[in-house]
Amino acid sequence: MLLDILFIVLGFVGLAWGANLFVFGASALARNLGVSPLLIGLTVVAFGTSAPEFFSSAVASLNGEPHLAVGNALGSNLFNVGIALGVAAMVAPLTPPPNLMRKEMAAMLLVTLVTGLLFIDLHLGWTDAAVLIIIAVFFIRKLMLPQVKSEPEKVLDELRIEKVSNFRAICFLLFGLLMLVVSSQALVVAATSIAHTLGVSTGVIGLTVVALGTSLPELALSVTCAVKDEDELAIGNILGSNIMNLLVVLPFPGLLAPGPLEPSFLYLDYAAVLLICLVLALFCYLSIRRGRSIGRLGGLTLLLIYCGWFTLMLQNT
Repeated sequence: MLLDILFIVLGFVGLAWGANLFVFGASALARNLGVSPLLIGLTVVAFGTSAPEFFSSAVASLNGEPHLAVGNALGSNLFNVGIALGVAAMVAPLTPPPNLMRKEMAAMLLVTLVTGLLFIDLHLGWTDAAVLIIIAVFFIRKLMLPQVKSEPEKVLDELRIEKVSNFRAICFLLFGLLMLVVSSQALVVAATSIAHTLGVSTGVIGLTVVALGTSLPELALSVTCAVKDEDELAIGNILGSNIMNLLVVLPFPGLLAPGPLEPSFLYLDYAAVLLICLVLALFCYLSIRRGRSIGRLGGLTLLLIYCGWFTLMLQNT
């Protein structure tokens, strides 16, 4: 058990390190080869923010543990809103940007509702994965592409792409990819072992341990942004993360390990995701309409919804 916990911790560290190395190597190589800042920004933004979930989901599905991937996606979304945004709002009031409801919030609600429709038959298969992939392409074109087009040089500055040789860039890329694969394998194997030891499903481990580990960066970033009055970044980061969690993670079990879903995924976990997203949307709408911020009461409400779901989830294990 202790060894499994150690492997999980090392897996999280390896995923973060591997994603950073892979993105750096790919960006440097692309820049050396004359790839446009637009393409670099799109690929780096898309991969860099989702690499841990991307690889852990793929490895879990290949290992015959699709419920671990599904649990990770749903658990991460609950943690992002209930803990990351909830704690951030309690630390410092959050003021949503005026255009939030028309773009990012609308996209997150749409993706969440579509996910629920796909879950209704309690089966995740190829057709479901295809629907999510199509929406992911649409999301990148409509939301990410205009943002990178408008400020391509700013994107490059934020990525801090240094001038290195092609050989070094390839080495960083390959080593980062190796770290991602090995760390994902270690994480999935250790999480599965803990599930068997505790006598619970891998879905529960995905909802708790794996979701917590992959969402800690969002918590740190949200609180930091709230303290620095970067409210738009704090909220936008969570909404974007939630969208990509569903669109990037869920297609893997659908493609690589299609099969039935545990009923609790729909009736408890997804229901909690939908509830907390609707409550967040309501808070943002009222804040924008009344010119106010989401304060401590709003943050506490989101936190209590998460705690309520967590308690029910543990009781049902």
